[in-house]
Amino acid sequence: MLDVFRHSKGWLVDWSGLARDGLHVHIGLIVFFAAALIFRWPLRSWKPWAVALAITLVGEAWDIRDTLAAGHRVRLDHNWQDVWNTMLWPTAILILARTTRLFGPASPPR
Repeated sequence: MLDVFRHSKGWLVDWSGLARDGLHVHIGLIVFFAAALIFRWPLRSWKPWAVALAITLVGEAWDIRDTLAAGHRVRLDHNWQDVWNTMLWPTAILILARTTRLFGPASPPR
């Protein structure tokens, strides 16, 4: 099962032509917007951001488990970089949606 996850990530990197760091950025945005669309949550809600964070942390836990299973040393600085890359734009969008009118009015019109 662990090999499937690792090989799937490798295939996605090869298929997309993106570096692994770039792939994290795109996945974070896709999960954030997909959660908002599927559950009809506004972007100013913490819920799409929390889904993106949960998926990110599960993925990083899986990476750590995969690294240990392969007998390699865990580099938490690399894992933190992945979390940072994945969550930067969902966090920025959440803050902008809560503090500006960029994504629509702060509250529904009456």
